[in-house]
Parts: sequence; structure tokens; C-alpha cells
Amino acid sequence: MNSIVECVASYAERHPDKRCIMDSKVEMTYAGYWDYIRRTAAVLSDYANAGDCVVVEASQSVAYLAYEMGLQLLNGIFVPLERKCAAERIVDIAHQTRAKLIISSQQIDCEIPVLSDKDVLELVEKAEPMKDYCFPAREDEAEILFSTGTTGKPKGIRLTHGNDISLAENVKYGVEMGPDNLEIIPVPLNHSHGLRRYYGNMFNGSSVILMDGILNIKKFFKYLDEYPVTALDLVPSSLSIIFKLSKDKLGDYREQLDYIQLGAAPLPEEDKERLCRLLPDTRLYNFYGSTESGCCCILDFNKEKGKTGCIGHAAYNAKFLLVDDERRPLEKTDHEHPGLLAISGGMNMLGYYEDQEETDKVMSGPYIYTNDIAYMEGENVYLLGRKGDVINVGGNKVSPGEVEEAAKQYSGVADCACVPAKDKIQGEVPKLYIVTDKPVDKAQLSIFLSGKLEPYKLPKHIVEIDEIPKTFNGKIKRKELVERQD
Repeated sequence: MNSIVECVASYAERHPDKRCIMDSKVEMTYAGYWDYIRRTAAVLSDYANAGDCVVVEASQSVAYLAYEMGLQLLNGIFVPLERKCAAERIVDIAHQTRAKLIISSQQIDCEIPVLSDKDVLELVEKAEPMKDYCFPAREDEAEILFSTGTTGKPKGIRLTHGNDISLAENVKYGVEMGPDNLEIIPVPLNHSHGLRRYYGNMFNGSSVILMDGILNIKKFFKYLDEYPVTALDLVPSSLSIIFKLSKDKLGDYREQLDYIQLGAAPLPEEDKERLCRLLPDTRLYNFYGSTESGCCCILDFNKEKGKTGCIGHAAYNAKFLLVDDERRPLEKTDHEHPGLLAISGGMNMLGYYEDQEETDKVMSGPYIYTNDIAYMEGENVYLLGRKGDVINVGGNKVSPGEVEEAAKQYSGVADCACVPAKDKIQGEVPKLYIVTDKPVDKAQLSIFLSGKLEPYKLPKHIVEIDEIPKTFNGKIKRKELVERQD
């Protein structure tokens, strides 16, 4: 198979009546979804041709994913943006990509044609399924995924159909999908994480339930009760919400769930331990990757317990290399002598959209070079942190994650984040921000940490705040904490 839409078409021919995809309003078999995709393609063909971009505001719906699949039949380029994205951003991205169409729920004043979901739905209902089409080649460009641009100009990550197939293989083989897999995906579908789990299921010929987040916890468990759900796709923040809203109810499904896959941000150790306790026989996966090189490392942390910092082994299409600051390969690494992680494989992006300079900063030959500091033990990769996050205390390197995991073991510390603070003598020292759920004596916390960390890793400042700033998927916004004046 050369594209995800070709996978859907193939399964529609072989298993037409099998459940394929559903959201809160519709449920479709593979035959029904394939018909809907071809009718959507017929509508989009009035606006876009091969190589043309279409900007789409995301929703957790079958219709939204049919836009992408319909565009694939046209060999167009899918440009998804987050739901309720600012209208100005939508127009900017549309102009930047020279889009031929915008699909959005908002009122947008633009010379580029704009359709709402309702507009497209009405047109699709009247359309005949497209009959004259040609599946795209692996090397053809499939999508451009734009970063949110919170730390500068948004980058457009260009991905081919071959990239999407490689990503789907990483997911399918990584989590060992069975033929009757039915997976709930509540993660936003403009984000690479959610899209790639959808790709994996379509590549496998399995079934997907789309949910609009996890806050409607009653609907979440209703799906688990009424459907033969075998798998969940979550980000760490979603898992935290499930625990907060339902306590340990997830454990009631220990006989039903084959696996849970998590990614997009580090998973707190206490949540790992809780999941392992509740679901002792369920495969519990943590994926490491990025939009540029996704789903490239995987760990079943229910099988390999007690490996703090371990992100697992290379996924199906991935290979790793550890290099120094000059990108020279390192033959041997360990905790005290780590390197920077470089990744090769079919999932690596084509490059950044119309930005060769930024592309050259991270890509060379078959490798994408990250700022992640890591070392290897056998086939397993251990992550110490990002180059910009690691704290240099008088020449000694401190991983913020190691300090955070130690602090979270102290009673009363509900959440925390460790960042560098300037120091006249040592240059930098660790500074720990904590969120508490009961009074915490900072002096006692320091004594507790001294029993778990080397002296140079001990926080020199401990500050209590109301909330740790994080992205939607749970990554700590360390820059905001570094810039605080307290």
C-alpha cells in the first residue's frame, strides 16, 4: 500500500461490512466510509487539483477525516489546523501555502473560497462517488502539519504518503494490533499524535471511535461498555483527567483492553505505576517521537518496569544514532557520557515548508538530529532531557526530569517542574516549582531529596505556585518558569 486512502479502499473491497469509523453522530463500515470519501473527493475536486493545498479547521468527526482521504484521492495536500484556531492564523496559513480552499466553522473574510462543515455536508449528500481517480504514489506530498508557533514563526512539517505508511507501520507493529482492534481516539486530530493512530488503524483494517476529548467521562465509559473496545489512545493529560474524574474505574476493563498507547509528552512515573497496578495484563505503551519523526521509539512499561528515563527500543522503521555536538557518531554512551539522539527511517519528514535553512538545521542525509540528550543500554534508549533544558551546575549535568520524579514522591507534592536559575558561583543551579495538595515543609522536602539525589542535583530554590504551565498534551512550558521573577 502506498497511501492511507488506498488502505481504506482495499479493506472496503475485502471486508465491506466491517465497522470502520464512528463519531458521536455517525457510524460507518469500510464500504460506507469508502463511498463517503469518494463523494467528498468529488466535492473537493471543484476547488483543488493535484498538488493544491486545502486548509481545514479540525474537528473530531468522520467528515473531517474524509476531507483528508478525499484530498488524497485528488493527490492534494491536507493542511489541518487546530479547532477554534484564530481566523487570522487560518488566513495566514492559507496564504502561505497558496491554498485553494478553506474549510472552517468560522466566519472568515478572505479572497480564498471558504466552506463550512455544513456546506460540505450538504454538497457531499448530493454528490456522486468519484469514479475516475488514481491513488497517490509514496513519494507524493500528503500533508503539511503546522506547529502552533508559540515560540516563534510556525513551521510547516511536510510529509509524504510514504511517511504516513511508515508511521502507520510503526504504530501497528509497535502495539501489536490484532485484526479486530477497536480503538478510542480522543486526541485532537489536527495533531500528529491523533492522526497517526488513525493511520495505524486504517493500515491494519481495524476500527476507530472518535471522541471529542475525555471530559465527557460518562460517554467514554459508555463506549467501553457498549462496544468491544480493545485499545485506547491517550496523551498524559487525558490519562490524568480519567484518574481525576473516575478514580480507578479503568481497572474494571482489565480483561477487555489489549493495550493503551500514550505519547506526545512524558508520562509521570506515578501514573505509569497506577496504570500497571490497575491493568496488570494490558500492554501499556509509551511512544517517543515528534511531528518531524514520529512514533520512532516504543516502550511497554508494563513489561519493562522500573526503568526510569527509558523510552524503549527503535520502532519498526526507525534506527538510532548517538552523536556529539558536532554530529560525530559516538561508539559508546552511558548515563555519565550521553550523546544527542539522531533518527533515520521512512517516517522522517520531507522537510520544513519553504524553509531550507531550518530544514538544514535538523536534517542531514538520512538523519533528523534532535536536541534530546540520551544514552543506550543494549537496544533500549534512555532520555535525560533536552539540550536546552539540562541544567549545567559547575560542569555537572542535571536532568530536570530526574529531580521532578524524586520530588513527586514526597507526600503533598502534586506536581512540579525543575528549571535552571542563575548562580554567581556555579553558573546555574536547579530551581524547583511545586504544586501542593496539602501543606509542605520545604526544609523537610530538601532533606527528603538529599536522600535521593546527588548534592549538585539538589534544588537551591523551592517555590510553591498554583499550577505548572503546560501544553495541551502535558509538556511543561519551562521557558515561562525560567522567565518568572520569584
